[in-house]
Amino acid sequence: MPANAESQLLALSPLDGRYAGKVDPLRPIFSEFGLIKARVKVEVEWLLALASEPGIGELKPFSDAATARLRQLADGLSVEDAAQVKQIERTTNHDVKAVEYLIKERLKDDDELGPALEFVHFACTSEDINNLSYALMLNEARQTVLLPKLDQLIEKLRAMAHEHAALPMLSRTHGQTASPTTVGKELANVIARLRRQRETLAAATMPGKINGAVGNYNAHVAAYPEIDWPAFSQRFVQSLGLEWQPYTTQIEPHDGIAEICDVQRRIDTIAIDLCRDIWGYISLGYFKQSVKAGEVGSSAMPHKVNPIDFENAEGNFGIANALLEHFAAKLPISRWQRDLTDSTVLRALGTAFGHALIGFDALLRGLGKVSANPERLAADLDGSWEVLAEAVQTVMRRHGLPQPYEQLKALTRGHGIDRQAMREFIAGLELPAEARQRLLDMTPGSYTGHAEQLARDI
Repeated sequence: MPANAESQLLALSPLDGRYAGKVDPLRPIFSEFGLIKARVKVEVEWLLALASEPGIGELKPFSDAATARLRQLADGLSVEDAAQVKQIERTTNHDVKAVEYLIKERLKDDDELGPALEFVHFACTSEDINNLSYALMLNEARQTVLLPKLDQLIEKLRAMAHEHAALPMLSRTHGQTASPTTVGKELANVIARLRRQRETLAAATMPGKINGAVGNYNAHVAAYPEIDWPAFSQRFVQSLGLEWQPYTTQIEPHDGIAEICDVQRRIDTIAIDLCRDIWGYISLGYFKQSVKAGEVGSSAMPHKVNPIDFENAEGNFGIANALLEHFAAKLPISRWQRDLTDSTVLRALGTAFGHALIGFDALLRGLGKVSANPERLAADLDGSWEVLAEAVQTVMRRHGLPQPYEQLKALTRGHGIDRQAMREFIAGLELPAEARQRLLDMTPGSYTGHAEQLARDI
């Protein structure tokens, strides 16, 4: 058995076992390697920023060659390099200090950088490095994985909405027959919701801080009292593409991470809503699923083609949301100036987004397998002439006929009526000829209001 196959069989988490290949885009970002690489980047950029500050006379600006070597250390960090950090951590028992020591080890032979090594991690607490690292990781995941995957889902739904913009469908408010819509309009509803949350996800800012052990620049001021450290800190944080957080304890308060988790949870919830609706429409026969050779729907019932992709998506979105809810509720809370409960929780960020990614892929796979069933949709509409009661009583109201709602309630409530019974009722109404004829020409399939245009406009 290949070693990789064996490791997947023995994996505790399905993200590293059954679903390992599906979350590969997130591995370089949220893995231990990803965290170490982000930490090295922050440490390197902090050293470069310090070297550019005229007030730090003991640290001269680096040459282009030295600057390139520093950035290559960060950008080119390998898995083997990260493994060396873990080896150092066995001695230090401190993960951030191990990163500092790796950088010093790699640069000690450099004539220019060697004398500057004690400015690596200068005036920093571990949280200065960690908060910026996680912010960079979340930004990268959002830009390279989450938003593109959400856009893919929105575009798939948009194509389906346009394809089925005019295809009438019986609505089911409270599970009962209700005013018709179109398949495309129902998909357009989902698109509009997802677009709104996408805007929020894209616009959310990731705060960051680098202000020392309790947020007061204590060590900074002790070493260089003449430097405007808050301004220096702001320039540095913003140079990383992050929002400067001026007021903190030892930790950046994680409100920005909570905001990202909350909006991702809303996106997942909308996706769950869609999964359940499509699942129900498949059950009603409104959608058919394509059959793939060799697949089995049930181990006992050969005829079944189960909506497993939508079920898989719903389950994974649910796991993601349970974690995201915990992150949003827990991370902004820290006892006094610092406790370490956030440290172990932050390491699970990738787990939540991994399950969300699996959910998106399963949902897209499911949508790619379904096709509308016009015959079944038409049959349901043709058996539900009672839904025209809304239209008839509303036209009666316009023209002043007595007790329109009550008349239609007596005609239709609690039992279905057919085309003939509805037409006979309409024919007996004292309406203007044009209004009566419009009602007589109406069918459940044509009673869709602006649904088609709304679907095409999305």
